[in-house]
Amino acid sequence: MSDRTVRLRRAMAGMGFAALAGAALGAAGARAAEQAPDRAALESVIHDYILAHPEIIPQAMERLRARETADAIAANRVAIETPFAGAWAGNPKGDVTLVMFTDYSCGYCRASAPDIDRLLAEDPKLRVVWREIPVLGPQSEVAARLALAAAKQDRYPAFHRAVFAGGRADDPHLAAAGRQAGLDTGRATADRGGADIQHEIDTNIALAQRLSVSGTPAFVIGDHMLSGAVGHDALAQAIAAARKS
Repeated sequence: MSDRTVRLRRAMAGMGFAALAGAALGAAGARAAEQAPDRAALESVIHDYILAHPEIIPQAMERLRARETADAIAANRVAIETPFAGAWAGNPKGDVTLVMFTDYSCGYCRASAPDIDRLLAEDPKLRVVWREIPVLGPQSEVAARLALAAAKQDRYPAFHRAVFAGGRADDPHLAAAGRQAGLDTGRATADRGGADIQHEIDTNIALAQRLSVSGTPAFVIGDHMLSGAVGHDALAQAIAAARKS
């Protein structure tokens, strides 16, 4: 997962630089085209303009990435926002859906868990969907499978909170979290190896790749994606922006 995602991000960056001149220069490029009758002269003008204004490069790349991300979200919105079984919380008919790509071995995901709970408490129109992408090692996958098994018992939010409220996502802690969440442990043990859970994990990883998610947590809200433990206020602002749009 990680290697493939890195390759996708490099490819995107390469395509972005190829489109940089037109995206960044705008009117300046048009003026250069009028003034330069041949390709070599035009390239020279663009080259000199970029050297004189290097700040346009990260600005143009950021704008291009945001546009491509919005397009990818729009193309995959139903898959992104449709939860697995009970892996969601909040208002089932909420006017905004916050999607969190998460990994139980991720400290930044742990730090973000209270922010999600606070948003759910504050906003009666919000729906939250969790997507498991266990990319940080074998124990991440063990935890993700058990969480999805908990979702089949409508115990996902309770299990999710119990795991992040404790220590490392090792087997003893996962067992304790299962007891705290009220899981039928025998059923969960049987379910976690199911084809439906494997399909969910594969689907989530594929979605993450399409969105160029490079790590966890990643949040999709409306047409925008936020990466990392951005905090309650940034998430609330993104929710408000999605609601306005």
